[in-house]
Amino acid sequence: MDTMKPFMSVLATGKSLTKQEAGDAFKTILSGAATPGQIGAFLMALSQRGETLDELLAGAELMRELVVPVDAPDNAIDTCGTGGDADSAGGGTYNISTAVAFVLAGCGVPVAKHGNRSLSSKSGSSEVLEQMGVNLSLPPERISTCIHEAGMGFMFAPAHHSAMKHVGPVRAELGIRTIFNLLGPLSNPAAAKYQLMGVFDDKWLTPLAETLKGLGSQKAWVVHGSDGLDEITTTGPTSVAALEDGTVRRFDVSPEDAKLPRAKPEDLRGGTPKENAAAMKALLSGEKSAYRDIVVLNSAAGLIVAGQAEDLENGARMAEQAVDTGKAKTALDKLIEISQQG
Repeated sequence: MDTMKPFMSVLATGKSLTKQEAGDAFKTILSGAATPGQIGAFLMALSQRGETLDELLAGAELMRELVVPVDAPDNAIDTCGTGGDADSAGGGTYNISTAVAFVLAGCGVPVAKHGNRSLSSKSGSSEVLEQMGVNLSLPPERISTCIHEAGMGFMFAPAHHSAMKHVGPVRAELGIRTIFNLLGPLSNPAAAKYQLMGVFDDKWLTPLAETLKGLGSQKAWVVHGSDGLDEITTTGPTSVAALEDGTVRRFDVSPEDAKLPRAKPEDLRGGTPKENAAAMKALLSGEKSAYRDIVVLNSAAGLIVAGQAEDLENGARMAEQAVDTGKAKTALDKLIEISQQG
């Protein structure tokens, strides 16, 4: 249990850990060799000082090393956020990134979606998928079949990151965001090289994009809405850190870029998993709404990341077509069917 002491001594002085030190500390924690008190103190120290790129990279590399992997096409994309929409929509939005996954699949882009139960909203991706009839208790090879045949597969984080069981109770007791809120979306079990990632605070945009670069991502957008959403919002502008050709650049986008109307925060407010599942089915069946608009906007960004669209306007029209022709709904229906065979 003394193995954490050298790292705690460094953190106690306010200094940062080297990548090697951070990696060794995470190995100690994820192997079960650290006490709950040490884990809590470690996470709190990082949070208080601010996590560094080396610490993020070391943690993400180890989590990817320990993951139960899933085979996916080389051009697979992940649409996973850190969570953090509780305040921005007065209690949580509809499931945006999950609906985006079906739209992208409807456009022919394979999606390896990584997700968990809800952190901030009333209904996370796993809850709403279960409500719609998707079987989430699948072995890796069946998830791979879903990605290849339905165009979308869902990887439930606890099933792929078993080492996190050593950290879960401490995180719950701390009740604050820790480095693991950032590491989750960086640790895709299919090692997806393309990513549309939402984050709860714009201070993490560039660091997370740089971390994805270090992890070998080909192209990614890390986004944070001006209203606090960990999505591209339709209530105002959104800040983006885009990774492309090994370079990270910053810019802002707005719904007007995709010829979409602005929304009010209350128009995006979700409900229970049952209510959100009904809303998603209505959207995928062609119903027009503010929910549809924000899903179309985020899908447009996903299509840019996947190399299928030149800009948001072009991507938005492609996304709308995937919904209106029933292709996005077909992806959901196929996922339900294939997952239930598993």
